[in-house]
Amino acid sequence: MDLPEGWDTIPGARGCTPEACGFRDHHEELREAGAARVYGLSSQSGAYQQELVDRLRLPFAMLSDPGFAVRDALGLPTFTTGGMTLYRRLTMIVADGVIEHVFYPVLPPDRHAGQVLSWLRVHSEQAR
Repeated sequence: MDLPEGWDTIPGARGCTPEACGFRDHHEELREAGAARVYGLSSQSGAYQQELVDRLRLPFAMLSDPGFAVRDALGLPTFTTGGMTLYRRLTMIVADGVIEHVFYPVLPPDRHAGQVLSWLRVHSEQAR
């Protein structure tokens, strides 16, 4: 997919691939720290997401939500550019169907998986 005009000037637009790779690289550590599952979510098509999973060798599923059902249910932030509406980058920690923590905004995206890992380690220690 070609990037829309002005992509690099949109706050938070750049960095999806480094963020996904961070979660790939820390996947086992995240699981060991208490993450039962890891998912990515995007408004882009399922075929686009599968290509991303294959190309980046992601050990987790990318969920496709082109109808924005999750946004509408939870009030998640989006932005529009180049005629496309996309999710803003955020991370939710969910346990037993309850959102325990939200990371937003996600900065910097290439180190975000490490931030989530640190949070999980602290909070799993407190739960013991």
